[in-house]
Amino acid sequence: MATYLNDQEIVEAPTQSDTNIRADASDYRAAFLVGLVGWTLDACDFFLVVFLLTTIARDFHQSDGAIALSLTATLACRPIGGLVFGLLSDRYGRKKLLIANLVLYSLVQLLTGMSTTFVGFLLARATFGVVMGGQWGVGTSLAMEKVPLRLRGLLSGLLQQGYALGYLIAGFAYALFSGPWGWRILFVATGVPAILTAIYLAFAVRESAAWEKGRSRSWVELSQSLKANWKLFVFLVTFMLALHMSSHGTQDMYPTYLERQWGFAPWQKTILTAVAMVGAIAGGLLFGHVSDRVGRRRSIMLALGAAICLVPLWAFAPSVGLLFGGAFLLQFCVQGAWGVVPAYVAELSPASVRAFLPGFANQCGVVLASGIVYVEATFAHRLSYARAMAICAVVVFFIAILVTALGKENPAPQLEG
Repeated sequence: MATYLNDQEIVEAPTQSDTNIRADASDYRAAFLVGLVGWTLDACDFFLVVFLLTTIARDFHQSDGAIALSLTATLACRPIGGLVFGLLSDRYGRKKLLIANLVLYSLVQLLTGMSTTFVGFLLARATFGVVMGGQWGVGTSLAMEKVPLRLRGLLSGLLQQGYALGYLIAGFAYALFSGPWGWRILFVATGVPAILTAIYLAFAVRESAAWEKGRSRSWVELSQSLKANWKLFVFLVTFMLALHMSSHGTQDMYPTYLERQWGFAPWQKTILTAVAMVGAIAGGLLFGHVSDRVGRRRSIMLALGAAICLVPLWAFAPSVGLLFGGAFLLQFCVQGAWGVVPAYVAELSPASVRAFLPGFANQCGVVLASGIVYVEATFAHRLSYARAMAICAVVVFFIAILVTALGKENPAPQLEG
């Protein structure tokens, strides 16, 4: 600040440096908010279909299995989004592609809510898979390239837990509005914040300086960068596969376990899962923050090691109270490990392919990891659900720790450009 004497009063005049600092802070906060909102909306949309599955099936005169096929279509199309949006973002810029992604999200929500046939609904959900697959890589790369190093781990944890936040919003929206308003209005309504976010992004966020400095000037140059980093891509797919198995292996069959082993009613399952998601958000924040001090890999392995110790409480709780505690604590650790991921993979990836490599690898990992649910269900027929889930959880946690340990770490590089 520059100091001036004006009528015997000292006036502090802002310098150009002060103005730049405030502008940079406003810019990274806006970029982070856009990434968080985008990922939260994607998760909210996905879980709305989960909550509304039987209602939608009844409206289209289809079986529950047929509507569940729309979830499969969403997951299967996510790698397409990671591929297309990732490559275009690395070639033409983060901001343009994220705006396009948010606008397309709004269109898909409108098409979902206005679908008059099951085929139309299925196509809308497949298109949503492309949108969801493209959002994570572009949104996290833009946010991580802008947030300051001292806050990168903490904000990484919060950004990733937009997924858990989206689940909570979907659950509350289902409980409060699906009855009187019908299921269609919920999808149409979620398109509104996406459009508003796209407008906010267009005016409040500058293009990533890191991308502008490290971007490829042609498709040939981009392809050369991809070839040069193929080993990193293989590691990222393996790493994401292990992390997704840890996440889906402890989430997807859990409601069935609660019903079969504990006889929980639907509302009881919803409450317990919501408690677990609160644990996920808290864990993402804590371990993300810890990773700024002890390192990304060490934080991930610490969280997963703690998760192994919690498996007996999570799967074999002797009382309902301890069951709630086990669900909260396990997701605190599992999603705590996930909270480090955006910062970790952004720091590993060169700016020229920072949207594509983590984004596409993430979507490939989630598709490959989807088989963990089948494995758990198969074991559950021979064993109990508790034993099947406990065995699978311990195995995938150990695999994730091993993969993380074998990886490398780029110690806190400057990404802000």
